[in-house]
Amino acid sequence: MARSSDWSTKVLAVLRTGNTTAAIGQIKVAPSVRDLNALRKALAAGGLAGRWRDVDAAIDDNLALLSAPRLHRSP
Repeated sequence: MARSSDWSTKVLAVLRTGNTTAAIGQIKVAPSVRDLNALRKALAAGGLAGRWRDVDAAIDDNLALLSAPRLHRSP
């Protein structure tokens, strides 16, 4: 059974405190594409999508990096 990750809720909590620099740092070391997509969905569900352009750009950039076939992080 797959274990659910609460990474996206933690990063969302950091964003809600206003610390975008720390959130971007966490986005850069995101564990997986699934977690980044969960963060994007959580931002949309909370009505926060588009509020921080640099955060949206970091999510897009890191989704592209993690989706590349040769670039991945080992577990």
